[in-house]
Amino acid sequence: MSTHAYVVRVAEDPADREACFTVRKEVFVGEQGVPEDIEYDAYDAVAVHVLAVREDGVPLGTGRLLYGAAAAGKTGGDMTVGSLGRLAVTQASRGLGVGAALVRAVEDAARARGLVAVDLHAQTHALGFYERLGYVAYGPEFPDAGIPHRAMRRVL
Repeated sequence: MSTHAYVVRVAEDPADREACFTVRKEVFVGEQGVPEDIEYDAYDAVAVHVLAVREDGVPLGTGRLLYGAAAAGKTGGDMTVGSLGRLAVTQASRGLGVGAALVRAVEDAARARGLVAVDLHAQTHALGFYERLGYVAYGPEFPDAGIPHRAMRRVL
């Protein structure tokens, strides 16, 4: 377990974006076996990416917010709802509050864009994590990249 402090920020420059993609590759492709060709998509170019980085520059986690037209397919077409996705925390950084800090950073980005709620597709093993952060599951379980998921929403 790390004793280093970390900050969560919007990924503004190419180096930050690359750090986000590195974390996603480690967690989703490496650990969970998600095919690399579906891990990265056209939404990456328009999403707001958030990054948790240790004081010494080591990336710990990432997440992204889709909003507007980019989120419409994930939110039932509701343009006032954003879509949180690609939340990933490195194995060595789990249990430090990084995931919750990233979720709150995505919610802050959503509020800043005038959104009233955030939806997400949670892996079913993570439902309790999101419930503790105020998200409520709705709809049936469904597979995404071969992993069971449920839709969830939090009104901001």
